[in-house]
Amino acid sequence: MSNANVQLMGHLMRRAGFGAGLSELEARASIGYDPTVDELISTDSQKGIDNAMLYRYHPDQQGGLGLSGAASYWLFRMVNTDGPLQEKTALFWHSVFATGYPKVTQGKILMNQLEMFRKFGMGSFRDLLVALSRDPAMIMWLDNEDNHLGAINENYGRELLELFAMGVGNYTEKDVKETARAFTGWTVANTEYMTMRAERDSLWPYGRLAYWFEYRPEEHDASEKEFLGHVGSFNGEDIIDIICRQPATARFIARHLYHFFVTDEPPVPQWPYEKPIDSQAIEELMEAYFKNNYNIGEMLRVLFKSRFFKSENTWYRKIKGPAELVAGVLKLTGECRVPGLETNTNTGSMGFMGQTLINPPSVEGWHQGTEWIDTGTAIERINYASEHLGNASNAGVKDIISNISTARGTTKDPNLLIQHCLDELGAITISEDSHSALVNFVKNGEIDVDAEKGIGELVEMVAATPDFQRE
Repeated sequence: MSNANVQLMGHLMRRAGFGAGLSELEARASIGYDPTVDELISTDSQKGIDNAMLYRYHPDQQGGLGLSGAASYWLFRMVNTDGPLQEKTALFWHSVFATGYPKVTQGKILMNQLEMFRKFGMGSFRDLLVALSRDPAMIMWLDNEDNHLGAINENYGRELLELFAMGVGNYTEKDVKETARAFTGWTVANTEYMTMRAERDSLWPYGRLAYWFEYRPEEHDASEKEFLGHVGSFNGEDIIDIICRQPATARFIARHLYHFFVTDEPPVPQWPYEKPIDSQAIEELMEAYFKNNYNIGEMLRVLFKSRFFKSENTWYRKIKGPAELVAGVLKLTGECRVPGLETNTNTGSMGFMGQTLINPPSVEGWHQGTEWIDTGTAIERINYASEHLGNASNAGVKDIISNISTARGTTKDPNLLIQHCLDELGAITISEDSHSALVNFVKNGEIDVDAEKGIGELVEMVAATPDFQRE
């Protein structure tokens, strides 16, 4: 039976990654909780993914020309990375800085954006915003290639203030316009003289065009601007510097981190009208933001080591997003170790659950929490988890069944048998109602607990519980 340290480690790995099996949790618990947090935040020793293998087995998952291949490549990384927090943070920023395929129409530049999130996502928020503002996918997504001297386009400037950094109520319409003026000239090469999107997106003769950031000084409005009470001939980086100094920015990012990593909050549009669930936690994260020069990694270090994160009151208070659920299941089952067409199938299953990677529904990203669940998606989620974890031909499931058989020994106690199942699936806990239902399932003789097939059926039943959908 897993001890308290292993269960706490399970909580950490579900939130800071995509879960882990019992053997990994025990190994990490032996190292210690705080050292594990430090190791997750540091990317120095992480080797990443062997892209040469991806090229060989399934080149489109790296080439990313279309939606399916690019999203499948990312799922493969989630399952196989040795830096789970790096991928989890990329998923976090992908929802905050939501950028989608239907308008960008290139999986490759969206993959480049995700690589930018990996590089900057746990560093300075200032550096991340600068990189975001230069990112071709974002420029195309929010039309900054149409933002010219004397003819501004406000889309990027508005979303930078409203959804990316500060939140509604902390700026004026004039600030939006001044932000747009500051980002004039920040554009993408390979677009200006191609008037039709079909031309820009042509596959011939050399493949899709490789967009890159280009600054055009002749297109930049260098005149004086007034932004959030500051006056000067600001460019985009100056605007970002001012944004990052605002308490509203620290509060906005702190609440985003709490919402994603700790406990489901209301959707972002409600934040101006509803107080945070834990105001003290937000204050602690804001303090870490300013104390550490806007560093996101240091905010996460404070978050994961805090009393509010470790508190059992926050355990299983978040509903897994489809990407989290699918990646977590595949880690346990041992599938998706080599890139192949089945990765596309699993990515498609995410879409049936309401989340298609690199295709968010709007600039607001996905609304999380209970909005992941409805009568249709709940069935998809339960069927997916139980089908994959109930498939004894999967290498990981074979190991789980074998480990449970060894651990239970000769005992007939259904409570101990169920506990061994819960331990192997990540040292998880379930509600009293779910536990009682599983006990009755075993006692009623509906499975042969003396056979590996029966233990596999019990694992499948655990995966079908509502509790398995939470983290």
